[in-house]
Amino acid sequence: MSTTQPMRSEWTAFRRPGRLIALAAAGLIVIAVGLLLAAGNRSHCGGPCPELVSGGGVVVRDKFSFLHRDLGREGSITVRLTSMTGTITYPPPNHDQIVPGLVPWAKAGILIKDGVRPGSQYAALLMTGSHGVRFQYNYTHDLAGRAGGVSEQSPRWLRLTRSGDNITGAESTDGKQWHNVATSKLHGLPENVQVGLFATSPNDLTLRKVGLGATMGQARHTQAVGVFDNVTVDGAATGKWHSEPVGGEIKTDWERQHPSGAVEKDGAITVSGSGDIRPHSDESVKTLLLGLPIGLIIVLIVAARHGTRTARQTPSRRVIAARATILGAATFATGLVAVGILVPTGMAILKGNGIAVSPLPFLTGTRVVAGLAVALALCAILTFGLGLRLRRGWTAILIGLSLIALPYTIATLPLLPDPFSQWLLRLTPAAGFAVQQTMTEYPHVTAHYALSAGYFPLPWWAGLALLGAYTLIVMWIALGRKPVADTDWR
Repeated sequence: MSTTQPMRSEWTAFRRPGRLIALAAAGLIVIAVGLLLAAGNRSHCGGPCPELVSGGGVVVRDKFSFLHRDLGREGSITVRLTSMTGTITYPPPNHDQIVPGLVPWAKAGILIKDGVRPGSQYAALLMTGSHGVRFQYNYTHDLAGRAGGVSEQSPRWLRLTRSGDNITGAESTDGKQWHNVATSKLHGLPENVQVGLFATSPNDLTLRKVGLGATMGQARHTQAVGVFDNVTVDGAATGKWHSEPVGGEIKTDWERQHPSGAVEKDGAITVSGSGDIRPHSDESVKTLLLGLPIGLIIVLIVAARHGTRTARQTPSRRVIAARATILGAATFATGLVAVGILVPTGMAILKGNGIAVSPLPFLTGTRVVAGLAVALALCAILTFGLGLRLRRGWTAILIGLSLIALPYTIATLPLLPDPFSQWLLRLTPAAGFAVQQTMTEYPHVTAHYALSAGYFPLPWWAGLALLGAYTLIVMWIALGRKPVADTDWR
């Protein structure tokens, strides 16, 4: 007997108008909701948002105030940091004051950079708002120095030394006894680089409760101010000091009245700045996929009803396998087309609306599109198995929705507390939708690492593996309900 004959026969049987229309509707809903959301999402930067740039192999934010001069292939900069203060605009609870304070990853220190182009290589030794001295380079690397703060009574001495492509950061409490924090290698540095003092401060992030205990991030403009003295630059340094904002000016009303920059007075240099030097986390893909739960519900209903009808016919295991394969393939094709159209088109619309959108690397985009198609196919086969086992359509539909669609929906929407949502997507088949994740967690980046912001608790491969395991178990149970004889297809 030909192994392709059951597949052909079952494909012919599967192609009922109702099923094909339902799957087409699921795909169209995913596309339509995503594109409508993209079209309604416009720039809130008072014009086009600043262009994102690449640095260190990732898309980055690179904005800070920089007082700098040239440094040759061998040389160093040494400073004493005597004060670090800051300002936070309109924090909770009343959002009606501008208060003194530093956010945890505010930064003030010294920096060596390959020019002043945003995204270029750099190494920095800096004091932070709450994490002590850090040595950071090329956006993704962060190494800890001594903990604690800084004051006039307890200043911090900082030194960066360049030797070719090697940059070494060292710190001291008295300017005599030095402790090396770390060394980095910045490949391909030019003969002359820029060296100097800098300050920057990311937005203040607080969480506002919504729904039944979920949280949404709220960001407010901040500024950091560092006061330096005993500034010395040794080695092949030439030219004058220049002060400029790397990455452009921030155009908030508050900063127009309190501009960032560098001021020298009585031998001390005060540098104030806003922004950040870090990898950029983009939620664009998550925003575009908000229609996915609706399409998923339609797929689960189709699959459960197909499984119930199959169970009532008591076919052979070979026929059941053929039907499950065809259902999975049809769902995979639906997801592949829908997400494959939505993601590039939606991101193009967002960019056209002035939104700063991170370009998706080819492999990441392929993983999101193909991975979501695989996840939808596995969800369909799982629910088909429920219908096959239970023989009751609505029971299978309700269980399928409860196991997959409901956890995915309530976890990704700001509804339930973040820890509860995270456990839902660690334990249920909905974990498979982690394949859409494009957000990476960095310890030195302040962000709302929650499902409502597009961050899944499991890696994409682990989530997909968990969904696959659920599917195999359900199908094994369904096929083991009772043995059935093979049908002769001749």
